[in-house]
Amino acid sequence: MAVDGDVRAAVGAWMAGDPDERDREELRALLDRAGGDDTAAAELRDRFAGRLTFGTAGLRGAVGAGPNRMNRAVVRAATAAVAGWLRGAPEAAPASVVVGCDARHRSSEFADEAARVLAGAGVRVHLLPRPGPTPLLAFAVRHLGASAGIMITASHNPAADNGYKLYLCDGAQVIPPVDAEIERRVASLGPLSGIGTAGLDDPLITRHGDEVAAAYLDAIAGGTPGAAAPPPDLTVVYTPMHGVAGELMQRAMRRAGFAAPHVVAAQAKPDPDFPTVAFPNPEEPGALDLALADARALGADLVLASDPDGDRLAVAIPADGAGVADGAGVAGWRQLSGDQMGALLGAYLLGRETGADGAAPDRADGRADGGSGRLVATTIVSSTLLSKIAAKAGARYRQTLTGFKWIARAGDGGTDTRFVFGYEEALGYQVGQTVRDKDGIGAALAVLRLAAAAKERGRSLDDELDALETAHGVHLTRQLTLRIPDTAGVMRRIRADPPAALGGASVRAVTDYTGPGTGLPPSDVLSYALGDARVVIRPSGTEPKVKAYLEVVEPAGDDLAAARDRAALRMAPLRADVTRLLAP
Repeated sequence: MAVDGDVRAAVGAWMAGDPDERDREELRALLDRAGGDDTAAAELRDRFAGRLTFGTAGLRGAVGAGPNRMNRAVVRAATAAVAGWLRGAPEAAPASVVVGCDARHRSSEFADEAARVLAGAGVRVHLLPRPGPTPLLAFAVRHLGASAGIMITASHNPAADNGYKLYLCDGAQVIPPVDAEIERRVASLGPLSGIGTAGLDDPLITRHGDEVAAAYLDAIAGGTPGAAAPPPDLTVVYTPMHGVAGELMQRAMRRAGFAAPHVVAAQAKPDPDFPTVAFPNPEEPGALDLALADARALGADLVLASDPDGDRLAVAIPADGAGVADGAGVAGWRQLSGDQMGALLGAYLLGRETGADGAAPDRADGRADGGSGRLVATTIVSSTLLSKIAAKAGARYRQTLTGFKWIARAGDGGTDTRFVFGYEEALGYQVGQTVRDKDGIGAALAVLRLAAAAKERGRSLDDELDALETAHGVHLTRQLTLRIPDTAGVMRRIRADPPAALGGASVRAVTDYTGPGTGLPPSDVLSYALGDARVVIRPSGTEPKVKAYLEVVEPAGDDLAAARDRAALRMAPLRADVTRLLAP
């Protein structure tokens, strides 16, 4: 079906303000084909069905021309809105913004566009060396005393995507009401041709060298609790997964006293096409296959994997056999889940926390002396194991909504609160407050120190996880994702007709996070308490999907293996019932 006159008019108006000739030509070609090509017509309609809007911390979408894609025009509009918001915020004057980018398609071009718009609006710009990882940008905002930060990245999205991530002056991702204010400003901008820009040689633009990265490395290497130099025989395989974290990760390891890792050669250099993985997300099945193959050949102790922008971290360990109830096993190796690593790191960091006298034991169970103001945090969809670890350690525990924009701020406003650790189940970890966002590089140093300390005692990460589950019970978690076109309809239906039981257990309580009384901002989330099990359901914020997070807790007793088997047996019917509950 050919495009109608309204779409053609919208395309013409957009092209009149689009600053990029290649994008204008792309739209011309689509218009020419749309008259007799239904695929081209559908593509054009989709590109003009709306515009990219601020989701989790910013914009994200496929690279291409038009308002519903990532391109220079969209970056120009978003940055003009950010500049306008900064000019209207008294605390931000005189305003400055740090700009960084990863190695995805057109990332450098988009970063330059943001810098030119900011400088054109009279805003000072700090350009970081490119490409670079997202945690470095988050660190740089506070290190340079900037008013905001803009990172051009699509994190672990498919190769066709790019994005625009906004940080506030506290170094954490943008939250309401600022995101809504920027959205309003974008909508009221008028023609893009009216937005002034500066040259990249403008005196308001400062190009930084290695000094920011050096400060970051000093901060994370000195700020991660640790012991003396690790044993030289800790063998680590590392992959940056074609992303931008590789160089800085290796520098961090050297700076912290670790031996150089074995880097997966085929994935060592940034490549926006991610040629060796079907999907550049270390959570995806098969993403670590090359790293695991190298680890098997080397007899390694540990596999570490970054996602493309370096803010997430995957960890795999040797395991006996392929089928392990609480993790995915591949030929003698298994990847630990985000919940498992969150528990291990939380316990380790609380146990290693130094008190006023600087002394602390090496314990994975979280026992330590120290101030009661120590805080660990995770989200309402993550495992509850961290809460029990915190209670045993005499530390505070806080739950937040999903996303590091909330986790990073979990300790804000408390004068006697000291943020030690935060995590989300999607492989994101924050160690301390050096970086107020998930930081896969800082987290890797903590993992290495934990693994090294365990190995010095003749133990493994598997042993440390066994100790935690023996002490606190087996906490088996699984995630269920269903593609459902009408996610709002599903949420309305299950609110109107809540289940009486799930997985053979009675629903004891339902928490609706859209309402008052949760202590959190309203959010479209439902939680079902089942005694020693729990289900949390929420729609995806970016895709037509509904996600369910399942947890089964089983006391370890005298037989940990049997407890894990019991947890797995209980998880199967729970998963089946939740699938039926959500089915349209």
